[in-house]
Amino acid sequence: MNQEHEPEATRRDASDTESSRANRGWWDRNADEYQSEHGAFLGDDRFVWGPEGLDEADAGLLGPAEGLKGQRVLEVGAGAAQCSRWLAAQGARPVALDLSHRQLQHALRIAEATDGDATALVEADAGALPFRDGSFDLACSAYGALPFVADPVRVLREVRRVLRPGGRFVFSVTHPIRWAFPDEPGPEGLSVAASYFDRTPYVEQDETGRAVYVEHHRTLGDRVRDVVAGGFRLVDLVEPEWPEGNTQEWGGWSPLRGHLIPGTAIFVCVAEG
Repeated sequence: MNQEHEPEATRRDASDTESSRANRGWWDRNADEYQSEHGAFLGDDRFVWGPEGLDEADAGLLGPAEGLKGQRVLEVGAGAAQCSRWLAAQGARPVALDLSHRQLQHALRIAEATDGDATALVEADAGALPFRDGSFDLACSAYGALPFVADPVRVLREVRRVLRPGGRFVFSVTHPIRWAFPDEPGPEGLSVAASYFDRTPYVEQDETGRAVYVEHHRTLGDRVRDVVAGGFRLVDLVEPEWPEGNTQEWGGWSPLRGHLIPGTAIFVCVAEG
């Protein structure tokens, strides 16, 4: 009788290739549970930047909603394409790209269940985008791709390549300060437990030492330098406050922690000409 072993959580180096393979497998295995647990919060056609619930309909980080009509938009790390579906409802022409085949199957499921038009879906690695130069007017990523890659500049340069000059790229990631704290929603998650400056990746590995999940830490300064190295100009950095009406816990995100320390960082960037 085979007995499943819980992955071991550790901190160690992980290459771009190892990270990509591990995370493709993790999202394919866990997409069903993820969509079941968080699907109601994400909605079928809602654009949410993170667990705080900051909605693009209110924030307008990609620009005024009325200005999205006809815009070619690439969503990187789209999951079940909820954000792309909202963009399509505004008249934009989105393409939802994700590494995980199973996540994109959920995008098809939602489209069929809602009788909506099928959003263009592409299964590909964010570090090697299968599009021509200047194919898009805008790009976005809500917790997609960038936290999971060893070489974020490679991804940023690829996004810059497929954007027209002056095009906007907005992406959200776990706020870097969270890496100094335990990933716990309760009081135990309020005490510093590690160095903010330790950039060693978080890795979950099986009994053979094979990575099955990888997440990479960058400090806030690292993220800014990555944006510039990727060919962008940073025009805003948004740290959403936790709203009073949001009582949901999502992993290490919770009202308790959200009222005290930031949980999400959103980078608003413009492609240099």
